[in-house]
Amino acid sequence: MNIPVLSLAITLSQLLLGLAMACALWRMVRGPRAQDRALALDTLYTTAMLLLLSYGIETARTLYFEAALGIGLLGFTGTAALAKFLMRGEVIE
Repeated sequence: MNIPVLSLAITLSQLLLGLAMACALWRMVRGPRAQDRALALDTLYTTAMLLLLSYGIETARTLYFEAALGIGLLGFTGTAALAKFLMRGEVIE
């Protein structure tokens, strides 16, 4: 695979991930229920993590990979806590 095709694929993926983030943000703002908003937040952090990974591939810098790992860890923890709060009404028992 040559370099211009790879560069075009990464740029296209970044544009589509930006569009997915906009759609998730729209659902988070407009969502009729708290569960919809929680799922939109989960989608938003996942697409942000993927956007950072694609930018890290494009620039070949490891800082973006570490930031994506941090977003993934914090996002998973936040989603688990939010799901527990929505199910039981409390996070810490």
